[in-house]
Amino acid sequence: MTGSEVEVSGLEVAVEATGALIVDDVSLRLASGHVMGVVGESGSGKSTLALAMLGYAKQGARISAGHVVVDGVDLLSLSERELRAVRGRKVAYVPQDPATALNPALSIRTQLTEGLGRRREVSLPALRELLRAVGLPDDDGFLKRRPRELSGGQQQRIAIAMAIAADPRLVVFDEPTTGLDVSTQARVLELVRRLCRERSMAAVYVSHDLAVVADVADTVIVMYAGQVVEAGPTRDVITRPNHPYTRALLAAVPSVGERHRLIPIRGRAPAVGDATPGCSYAPRCGFAIDACRTADPPLAATSGGRLVRCIRHEELAAKPSVTDRVPDLRAAAAGDGDFLRVSGLSAYYAGRQVLSDVSFGLARGECLAVVGESGSGKTTMSRCLIGLHGEQEGDYRFDGAAMPARAERRSASTRRQLQYVFQNPYGSLNPRRSIEQNLTAPTRDLLGMDAEASRRRAREVLDRVEIPAALLARYPGELSGGQLQRVAIARALACEPKLLLCDEVTSALDVSVQASVVELLRSLLDDGLSMIFVTHNLAVVRSIADRVIVLNGGRIVESGGTEEVLSAPTHPYTQALMTDTLDVPKSTSI
Repeated sequence: MTGSEVEVSGLEVAVEATGALIVDDVSLRLASGHVMGVVGESGSGKSTLALAMLGYAKQGARISAGHVVVDGVDLLSLSERELRAVRGRKVAYVPQDPATALNPALSIRTQLTEGLGRRREVSLPALRELLRAVGLPDDDGFLKRRPRELSGGQQQRIAIAMAIAADPRLVVFDEPTTGLDVSTQARVLELVRRLCRERSMAAVYVSHDLAVVADVADTVIVMYAGQVVEAGPTRDVITRPNHPYTRALLAAVPSVGERHRLIPIRGRAPAVGDATPGCSYAPRCGFAIDACRTADPPLAATSGGRLVRCIRHEELAAKPSVTDRVPDLRAAAAGDGDFLRVSGLSAYYAGRQVLSDVSFGLARGECLAVVGESGSGKTTMSRCLIGLHGEQEGDYRFDGAAMPARAERRSASTRRQLQYVFQNPYGSLNPRRSIEQNLTAPTRDLLGMDAEASRRRAREVLDRVEIPAALLARYPGELSGGQLQRVAIARALACEPKLLLCDEVTSALDVSVQASVVELLRSLLDDGLSMIFVTHNLAVVRSIADRVIVLNGGRIVESGGTEEVLSAPTHPYTQALMTDTLDVPKSTSI
């Protein structure tokens, strides 16, 4: 690649104790001004690769081989002191959670000054220019703010401003839009593209969201079990994938344009150190033949100039890129919406109104999606429904009877029948209790089961969410994010609820795990469970919801059937959300 700023060759990252490879012989080139996407399931090695390109390995791992040359300097040949000196000037990092990059005790001005070289004499015009570069206000009042006084999108822009302050040649973005609403995400992605172009920076953009990568990246590499299995121009890889794994990832992605069943990738990715003869993907691959299980295929160039690690890639290139979508034929729930009736709900924080006169109904067995930007009132409404928000007024009727607003005033039966699944399963499961203890506590407290009955119920609900009973003795910290989210759902199901409130439960999951969770929730709807599904992901809404309400500024601005609202939105706010929502380009055959 002519004029490349970044060249990686033979890069390996190993477990320090065993030598098992986390990243296995990765080589790539990236030109200045270009963005390279890195995609794959959790555990594929994509974040480990991105950090290694900064000359960094997490505790317990080490960079065991290879070269990372940025602007003519091999980072891996530098001493620790020399490496610290070039970080910021040649390479920089933007984390998924800006809270890990921002000091809550320091003003924005102080943190940006540090990003510009820790020089007290940094001029105020330079700080203002940096804020304008990332699309933020540059007035004195904004510079005096602390991170807690900013929205999530503003915090992410400050993290980006700190990363680009010293004009690095390479910036690594590690899932920077995960958890952001679609409008904020659109602004951040446009910012990344513009900064790379205007400042001639190379960027590596790690993400599990293929629609985001399709929008922001010029080229993409697909990782599986620490190896690159496919690489090439983004649009070519997304619309005409040559590797079975890439095809499987695309089959798991929901579409905002059409409702269809999602297809999770069968089986599980190998753990680091698992010795698999032949192709590492063969045990999960529907195209595998005997030859795939005997030798690890090389990363070979295709006739189209791409790289693919598959001995059958020429045959697969001639097949349709994604098998025919299976339409979702589940009938919308019948009923008049009187299973749950919310009337005139208003909510306040310290006297400031954040929800205004929200009213809606929910039928038995129905899924109602609640969508809107950050700050629209979605989570506040959910907390009101579950009885955890104090400053509220309005009326509830649940299953034909009046329901108090506060959880402590509700009967044990009502609390059992309404269950909440949080966005972050780490926050809803006790890390000091085993999975079994986390599951048996609610059945003992709310159902009055004895120890033996509680353990039996724990095994039943784990089986319902397709988690092996062998994991009952483990602790939350020993499970993956996708496994934990399933356990959190199982914990809610243990109480035999009639209504499940799901608050952004798929936002941080990779596409395959997301597909399996969505299909699990869909099966619960088939069993007659009612559901309120809070999310900013309109593609997931299309996949699962019967009806939608759109919140803006604490008010319902549009509501109706999912097909009606997403296909022909009438309110300008809903139309803007649809415009900002990304969809994976349609796959084609060659």
